[in-house]
Amino acid sequence: MITGGVRGIGLATADTFVREGAQVIVWDKVQPASPYTDRVYQPVDVTQMDDVTVHVTQIIQQFGRIDILVNNAGITRDKSLLKMSIEDWQQVIDINLTGVFYCTKAVVPYMVENKWGRILCASSVVGLTGNFGQTNYVATKSALIGMVKTWAKELAKHQITANAVAPGFIKTDMTDLIPEEVRGQIEATIPAKRMGMPQDIAETYLFLASDAANYINGQCISVNGGMA
Repeated sequence: MITGGVRGIGLATADTFVREGAQVIVWDKVQPASPYTDRVYQPVDVTQMDDVTVHVTQIIQQFGRIDILVNNAGITRDKSLLKMSIEDWQQVIDINLTGVFYCTKAVVPYMVENKWGRILCASSVVGLTGNFGQTNYVATKSALIGMVKTWAKELAKHQITANAVAPGFIKTDMTDLIPEEVRGQIEATIPAKRMGMPQDIAETYLFLASDAANYINGQCISVNGGMA
């Protein structure tokens, strides 16, 4: 189950898990460009617990289990602290943080019942370093790291792991909105001298969901070309 799975990193992640034979359920408020034949799409608002619960129940009724949850949905509303409105703050908190809590809380009881699960959350390099004009976004991405560390302690006895992935600057619709001049300045700070690709993050999620990562728990894996 992948939230925000229609575009960008979420789409690459969905494609990667489909490639490996997983039954993938994509949650998003954005409609896919065309109907899926190799995965299930559900229009879900992760900021509404009732909506989340209803759709998790539907998945369980249809497939019997949810083994892997990728909390990928996220937005930005960038402004400096002095210019950031309460609405800018709250929208980002609701989707990037509260939405992760809602989805995880709804799914984990079924993972506990099955005595196995993988919880994967999208943090960010800026959650580790801070970033000008992103008080709201950074707050959520830092908080997710603390959440997976806590869930690792609470859920390891049920054979459930919880980890975060902290992408650097990845070429997506979101980063395409950055002015070209600013994008060039960002790329100059990356030792790899380029942005990453969504597939770089998708492959990291795939590894963390695999049996090869059984003993990795409560970690934040940085995938940032050497930025931090």
